[in-house]
Amino acid sequence: MIQMTMRAVVLSQPGPVSNLQLQSLPIPEPTEGWIRIRVRAAGMNRSELHTRLGLAGDSVQMPRVLGIEAVGTVGLDPSGTFTTETQVATMMGGMGRTFDGGYAEYTCVPVNQVIPFTSELPWEVLGAVPEMLQTSYGTLSVGLDAQPGQSILIRGGTSSIGMTIAVLAKLMNMTVISTTRDKTKGDRLRELGVDHIIIDDGNVAEQVREIYPEGVDAAVELVGTPTLRDTLLATRMHGTVCFTGMLSNQWTVKDFYPIDYLPCGVRLSAYSGESRDLPATVLQRFLDQVAAGSATVPLDRTFELSEVQDAHALMESDKACGKLVLLP
Repeated sequence: MIQMTMRAVVLSQPGPVSNLQLQSLPIPEPTEGWIRIRVRAAGMNRSELHTRLGLAGDSVQMPRVLGIEAVGTVGLDPSGTFTTETQVATMMGGMGRTFDGGYAEYTCVPVNQVIPFTSELPWEVLGAVPEMLQTSYGTLSVGLDAQPGQSILIRGGTSSIGMTIAVLAKLMNMTVISTTRDKTKGDRLRELGVDHIIIDDGNVAEQVREIYPEGVDAAVELVGTPTLRDTLLATRMHGTVCFTGMLSNQWTVKDFYPIDYLPCGVRLSAYSGESRDLPATVLQRFLDQVAAGSATVPLDRTFELSEVQDAHALMESDKACGKLVLLP
């Protein structure tokens, strides 16, 4: 019997986790230039939390199936670009915002935002990788132009992005300083190879300069604008701070006066990216490194689609240490 419907998590309007409802929807049909993917795993992101809370702006059209990323296998590609059952990843490009995303058994996305790969890693591990790797790789390569052997501060180190940046930085032989507000998460950071762990009490710059008196070469801001000034103060002259994340949900600096706000000679950049910013070669290399044991995917735990409310509650609590993944 041909399957005509699928299970999907639908957000009807912004609000509490109870607004996320598991529903039965028709399996989507790809139009010209689009591809249907059988979703095997979908990483969860704060972007989806922002959407649920109504912080994503007017670009989100509801009701909407959330999920800005997914991994799975090609189900139907009218363009013939990919053969059926090819392993693929996809992310961003409007997923979960302007069109239905990865919180479902199937999703349709533009073919130009599909990245093929080959791996025997479990789907839950693969599901944690795409957006996490794209953001981390882009932050290091584009936002920071990080170089082997440099020192790097990761502000918000126990977030999934922070942990992945640490993994990639150690592969570059960088010295990594990561922050956390929770002392109990220190062991998890040590497992990733983090060299120095700082308990974030709001005054990280002073603690960093006890290790590097001149300041670090590079820093990643993942908490947001409340800690950005302090992160800048932890960075050496001609060092770079990349603003990548907003775990605090605070995105702007009030009354920003650059000469007063920016320490002399410290550079401030930013990074945000799309699927095109994660080359297939980079994705494949990382998956091969994970399979070989030379890299780690910071996966916290997995949830079934029916457990999506629990998953969002955990994400909102900031108690997770690593990536959360939904398994359709």
